[in-house]
Amino acid sequence: MLIRHERPGDEEAIHRLTTAAFAPMPFSNGSEAPIIRALRESGDLTLSLVAEEDGTVIGHVAFSPVTIAGIHEGWFGLGPVSVWPERQRQGIGKALILKGLESLKERSARGCALIGNPEIYRRAWASIATVC
Repeated sequence: MLIRHERPGDEEAIHRLTTAAFAPMPFSNGSEAPIIRALRESGDLTLSLVAEEDGTVIGHVAFSPVTIAGIHEGWFGLGPVSVWPERQRQGIGKALILKGLESLKERSARGCALIGNPEIYRRAWASIATVC
């Protein structure tokens, strides 16, 4: 598995992946894929990583700036994280998150906030939190 930055031409694969990953989730309202598109179009998709296997995008994570009390001071939001349903629970999402957090550290980010359902991310976040 290769984790790399999103490239031009990945947009539709990411959209399909995100739609499929969140479709069976009872907490989803279907807004995840459109949110990624909107972030990309507005220039606020700071970091967009894909997991690729044999030339196919199998996972994606997005990081975007967050504003606290009207000020953006180096904080980023994590989410959504998407993995094809048949590939979930294999560590792909966790690997994407870790790579993203490493990249944010290299950019001197002050912190990262989870944007999403904490119950879903709890298992991965417990092991990731030690890296932050």
